[in-house]
Amino acid sequence: MPQQRTVVHLVRHGEVANPTGVLYGRLPDFHLSGVGRQMAERVADDLRSHDIRHLRSSPLERAQETIAPLSAALSLPVIIDPRVTEAENYLQGLKLSFQSALRRPKNWRYFLNPLRPSWGEAYRSVVARMRQAMRDACAAALGHEAVIVTHQMPIWMARLDAEGRRLLHDPRRRQCALASITSFTYIEGHITSVSYREPAADLVGSLGRKFVAGA
Repeated sequence: MPQQRTVVHLVRHGEVANPTGVLYGRLPDFHLSGVGRQMAERVADDLRSHDIRHLRSSPLERAQETIAPLSAALSLPVIIDPRVTEAENYLQGLKLSFQSALRRPKNWRYFLNPLRPSWGEAYRSVVARMRQAMRDACAAALGHEAVIVTHQMPIWMARLDAEGRRLLHDPRRRQCALASITSFTYIEGHITSVSYREPAADLVGSLGRKFVAGA
């Protein structure tokens, strides 16, 4: 009897309209930009021919707006799953990057333990909730494919976990561009491979290579 194969695609949302340059994290009312909406259409074009049976999304607006074209194309409902939301970040709402935050002594308390990390939600917490959400998506799409639209940190944590790599890392080196697709293949409930692609690479340009906290 052939082994049952299921694929769970983790999609990072498209570009966000953020004219003031704040670290938006989990803050409400941050929506896709015009380019971000184009990215969402690219994701839909890339995935519409796949054997997708299940969709779920982070509750944040940018994620729901990214999955909307795919939901419309496939006539599938979207499950809103708080477990795949952005990682908590104590610096959200500030107009700064991690690099500039380090130059301000009052922020140093947030960087005392990069292993946790002390500026926000623990890496292991993100791994645990993503692992559960992905297993549920795999079960819902068993033998087919599922899509979860989420955020850079949760996707990268899920990938490091699946590949057995250490969770401590340089956020600037994450391979997780805007509107990218990181695909996890499950065989009989176990992840056997991970692949990555960028259907909107030409729209991303240099922006997708730049680290933005809370993206």
